[in-house]
Amino acid sequence: MSAAPSTSPAVAPLIRRFFVDRLVQQRDVSPATVAAYRDAFRLVLRFTEARLGRSAATLRIDDLDAPMILAFLDDLEQTRKNAVRSRNARLAAVRSFARYVSTEEPTALPVAQRILAIPSKRHHAPVLGFLSRAEIQAVIDATDTSTWSGHRDRALFVTLYNTGARISEALSLHISDVRLDRTPAVVTLLGKGRKERTVPLWPRTARLLTTWLRMRGGVGTDPLFLNARHERLSRSGAAHRLALVLEQASVVCPSLRGRDISLHTFRHTTAMHLLQSGTDLAVIAIWLGHESPVTTHAYLEADLAMKERALARVDPPHMAARRFTPSDELLAFLDGL
Repeated sequence: MSAAPSTSPAVAPLIRRFFVDRLVQQRDVSPATVAAYRDAFRLVLRFTEARLGRSAATLRIDDLDAPMILAFLDDLEQTRKNAVRSRNARLAAVRSFARYVSTEEPTALPVAQRILAIPSKRHHAPVLGFLSRAEIQAVIDATDTSTWSGHRDRALFVTLYNTGARISEALSLHISDVRLDRTPAVVTLLGKGRKERTVPLWPRTARLLTTWLRMRGGVGTDPLFLNARHERLSRSGAAHRLALVLEQASVVCPSLRGRDISLHTFRHTTAMHLLQSGTDLAVIAIWLGHESPVTTHAYLEADLAMKERALARVDPPHMAARRFTPSDELLAFLDGL
């Protein structure tokens, strides 16, 4: 006797409405947010397809229940070797969809509630990595300006360091976002929450971008940074170019060798160098486009040199050294463990 057909709502139309109606039309989220949610659902649907042996177009809401989502999250960590932060980001996208489903399809409310009850996983917050001034100079010097792509790489890396921009913000720049006809020259970045901020450029950065724009050509609405096919440079393309440059830079700057350095490291480096130069945290928060200065406090916590200078201004207490003698053999045994 065949099983009764499922009365659970179909997934496909709900996902389409979630992206088009909720994310784009109602919430007007940024293209970066849409792309992040899109990638999360590609992974979820492909995982579910493989588990159930059915195509994504035929899935029902009951198929994406809490056990399936938990299995997917475990697979991210165990098979794909994703970090906990990546796991939590994927879960956030799924939970946002579950909240939408709970209001659009009351019959799916029990499934949605169980998904919403899945907690984010706690993780250790790593110490922020940043480059010293000598290291950032070595990276910039390692770009090969005898080539077109080398000029672009240097312009991109110096812009990242000068502005503290997220890589997504830098790669989204158009030619018109850079104003080199004023003093000081500035660049306008579109950050999270569609918030614009204008950051001044060093004269050297302005001259470098002027040279790059002469080589690049184009009009104001064109992307600022292009790949070899004259399309907008992708994040993966920029990461590949950075890896090549780091390989060269580590030859003259051995401290770069073996380090976990990404495009986001430029942003951390900008913040740390501003902090070390005496810039107020509130100003750094505005510079980086942080919604709250609390986020910026992580840089203060990461600067060991500043902590050492603070400690040097405090005299330690006087302590007379006395040898400890345990009261008996049992305490001596325990103290030796």
